[in-house]
Amino acid sequence: MTLTLIDRARRTDHVTDKHVTDKDTADAGAAPEKTPDSAPGAAPRRATGREADGLAVASFVLGLVGLLVFNLLLGPTAIVMALLALARRTRRPGRARLGLALGVADLVVLAVLVTVNGTVAWDLAG
Repeated sequence: MTLTLIDRARRTDHVTDKHVTDKDTADAGAAPEKTPDSAPGAAPRRATGREADGLAVASFVLGLVGLLVFNLLLGPTAIVMALLALARRTRRPGRARLGLALGVADLVVLAVLVTVNGTVAWDLAG
């Protein structure tokens, strides 16, 4: 089953809705159109870009949160997500690089805490 959405605000022809018969609407059983760059079973290119952008944002957020809590878990996760986002050519490479830097900073903070306090937790009391 194929679902076709039509943006009625952008239509250029002024035909009433009762008599709309154009090639923008498709039958429910019709096969989707083939494009030259699409392979069978391949995901649309836009979904991959959104996924990479999501990975970049998630790596940034996890790296930022990892500075305060769970830096042992969130630091490496932020690094892996940032590297995946950069490998998938995200449209937000700055955010992915920042997530990578914050993930590394999480591990540095962890190393400093272990060295200074002998623990993996913040000790703000002194």
